[in-house]
Amino acid sequence: MKNFSRRDVLKTALPGSLAVMSLPTIIPSTAFGANDRLRVAVIGINGRGKDHISGFMKQENVEVATLCDVDKVVLQERATDFEKKYSKKVQMEQDLRKVYEDKTIDAVSIATPNHWHALAAIWACQAGKDVYVEKPACHNLYEGRKLVEAATKYNRIVQHGVQLRSSAAIQEAIKHLRDGLIGKVYMARGTVYKWRPDIGNLGPSPVPEGLDWDLWQGPAQVREFSKNYVHYNWHWFWDYGNGDIGNQGVHETDLAMWGLDVGLPEEITSAGGKYLWNDCKETPEVLTSTYNYPKQGKVIQFEVRPWMTNKEDGVEVGNIFYGDKGYMVINGYNDYKTFLGRNREPGPARNAGGDHYKNFLEAVRAKNKALLNGPIETGHLAASIAHLGNIAYRLGRTLKFDPKTETFPGDKEANAMLSRKYRAPYLIPNKV
Repeated sequence: MKNFSRRDVLKTALPGSLAVMSLPTIIPSTAFGANDRLRVAVIGINGRGKDHISGFMKQENVEVATLCDVDKVVLQERATDFEKKYSKKVQMEQDLRKVYEDKTIDAVSIATPNHWHALAAIWACQAGKDVYVEKPACHNLYEGRKLVEAATKYNRIVQHGVQLRSSAAIQEAIKHLRDGLIGKVYMARGTVYKWRPDIGNLGPSPVPEGLDWDLWQGPAQVREFSKNYVHYNWHWFWDYGNGDIGNQGVHETDLAMWGLDVGLPEEITSAGGKYLWNDCKETPEVLTSTYNYPKQGKVIQFEVRPWMTNKEDGVEVGNIFYGDKGYMVINGYNDYKTFLGRNREPGPARNAGGDHYKNFLEAVRAKNKALLNGPIETGHLAASIAHLGNIAYRLGRTLKFDPKTETFPGDKEANAMLSRKYRAPYLIPNKV
C-alpha cells in the first residue's frame, strides 16, 4: 500500500470540516431477524480503535458503519484500509457529536485519549446509544461517577474495555480464589513493566493540517499544540492522561480489586518519580502505590516500572495474589498458574481467552446489563483506584478516603483533585 503524506490524504478527502464517504448498501434487518443487525460507530481510530474496528467486524450481524476521528488524515487512512479489507465503504465523521445525531447508529465504541472517555460515553448515553468504552473509563473520579449515573438514568449498556474480564482462564482463576484454593486471599500485587522511552521535549509547533486541535483537547484546558501529545504520548501529561497506572495499569487495578473482592480503599500511599529521562513527561516513570483495606484485612500493592527490569515469577504485566495456602500468578490477560503450600507445588493452571466485544453485543441484543462481564460500575472503580494512587503521589502524603462518599474527609486539597476544570462546550454535566 502506498504511504500517503498528511497533505496527500487531505487532498483526497471531501471538502468541509466533516469528510464523508458514501454509506454502504445496508441489507434490511429482516434478513437477519428483526432488530438483529447492529450498526456500530468507532470513535478514536489511531491506536486501540484499530482493534475495535476488527473486533466488531468479525462479529455476526454487526456492521461498523461509521469511523470518527478528530484527525482527518488518520480518518482517511483508516477508511481506505477498511474499504480494502472489507470491500465496502464506511462513513467518516470528524466530530463525534455528528455520530450521536445519527439515529441509525445503535452503539458506539470509544477509543479516544483518556480525557475524552467519560464525556464521550455520557453524551452517547444521552443520545440513546449503547457504549463500549476503553480503559480507563474516566479521567478522574467525578467523571466516573457521572458516567455510572448516566448509564443508569438512560438505561444503556456500557461495557468497560478491560478484556481480561471475558477471559475464560481469568474467570476460572477468580472462581478458584473465591473457592479458597490458595486459602485466605489477603494481598494482590499488580505490576506494569512496560518499555517507555525518552520522549524528549519537542515544544510547541503549528497544528498539523487536518487535525481539529480544539476538539482533540475537548474537556481539557487549552494548550499550544505539541508533537509530544499527539498521537500517543499524551498518556504522560496530566491534562490528557494518567500515567501508566491509568494506562496499562487499569487492567491490573481492575483484576486486583476483582480477585480480592473489594471496592475502593480507605488509605492510599504512593511514591515515585522521574529517574531515567530528562524529558517533558509530567507523570512519574516509576510509581509504587499501596491501597489499604483495614476493615477487611486486605491490601493492594501496585508498581509501575518503565525500562530495564526483572520479571516477577514471569510476570511483566499482571497480578500476583497471595493467600495463606499458596499464591496465584496471572500473566497478561489470559493465563494463570497457582503454587500451593510452603514448597510451592504447582496447582491448577490455564491459558484461555475470550471475546469482550462479543460479550458486549450479547448484552446489547438482550438489553440486559447483567450479561456484561465488564459493567461500567467496575470500570469506575478500576479507574478510580488508579486516580487515587496518582493523587497521593502528586500530594506527596498518605491519604484517608471514604469509599461511601468517594471523598477525602476533611481534606480540601485532595478533594480538589477528584475533578478538574472543564471548558465549554465540553462540560461534564452535574446532572446527567
